[in-house]
Amino acid sequence: MIRHAFLALAAMSTPVMAQTPAIPPAKLLTWPDLTKRPKPMPDATVDYGTDQMQKVDVWLPKGKAKAPFPVVVMVHGGCWTTSIADRSLMNWIADDLRNAGVAVWNIDYRGVDRTGGGYPGTFADAAKAADQLKISAKTFNLDTRRVLAIGHSAGGHLALWLAARPKVPASSALHTAHPLRIRHVISLGGLPDLEATATNANNGCGTEVVAKLVGAPTPQRPDVYAETSVPRLLPLGVEQDLINGREDRIIPFVMATDYVAKATAAGDTATLHTIPATGHVELIAPETPAWAKARRLILAYVGKTR
Repeated sequence: MIRHAFLALAAMSTPVMAQTPAIPPAKLLTWPDLTKRPKPMPDATVDYGTDQMQKVDVWLPKGKAKAPFPVVVMVHGGCWTTSIADRSLMNWIADDLRNAGVAVWNIDYRGVDRTGGGYPGTFADAAKAADQLKISAKTFNLDTRRVLAIGHSAGGHLALWLAARPKVPASSALHTAHPLRIRHVISLGGLPDLEATATNANNGCGTEVVAKLVGAPTPQRPDVYAETSVPRLLPLGVEQDLINGREDRIIPFVMATDYVAKATAAGDTATLHTIPATGHVELIAPETPAWAKARRLILAYVGKTR
């Protein structure tokens, strides 16, 4: 199954891309192509809880960049599963943004495979990690008026969900009175629609993980998607960009096209950017056209040029 490609990320042993007639697999990046290169390191790490996954890495611009810095809330993927990936998978693009004058708030969270993960823990962790930015903003000279979220794969879902938090009903365990305001979201090969993910066996995470993420229905909470799946919370009222590789065999392309259609119909501004000759790994490798597109969108948002 394609899900094995994601499990290979944890083992760092086998390529994740299935062969396609149009694009030879050697021309698509594998996980080791990314993870075996020298890894840049963050400037600081902040704890927002006691679990070893309840941490945020902070990446700060140097040189001529002027504080307070615009900041990207970054969310890693890995099928919402800690054993598959953690925040360090995003280090290379975090470093690229740091060098471009943009601060990065790279969050981690308990996956569905950890005690306290799933519902509500995974969502609560992502929310608390994002809100910690408001608490730590002065310490790191971060501009909370210019916050953009970016997420890869399952992190694309969480990045969009973080922007949707004002729509979470007050009766929900996931409700926060004054969440961090996110003004723009970029999803890199994301899985925003949990209902669609749970019924599409072609997605690289499989379908079983969604049930672990959203929890079991109860009489008090019969609809487990109402507060967890992004399309149920539309319109978000923020600009959304989805960047997807046309040769991505991990995340079905229909996940992006269907979500953009729903978001647009709800009145949001949602744009799909299709990158040719691109798989799933390229989306978070700093030398690729896919990341170049994301970087341009980020820099345009924060009012910078390069």
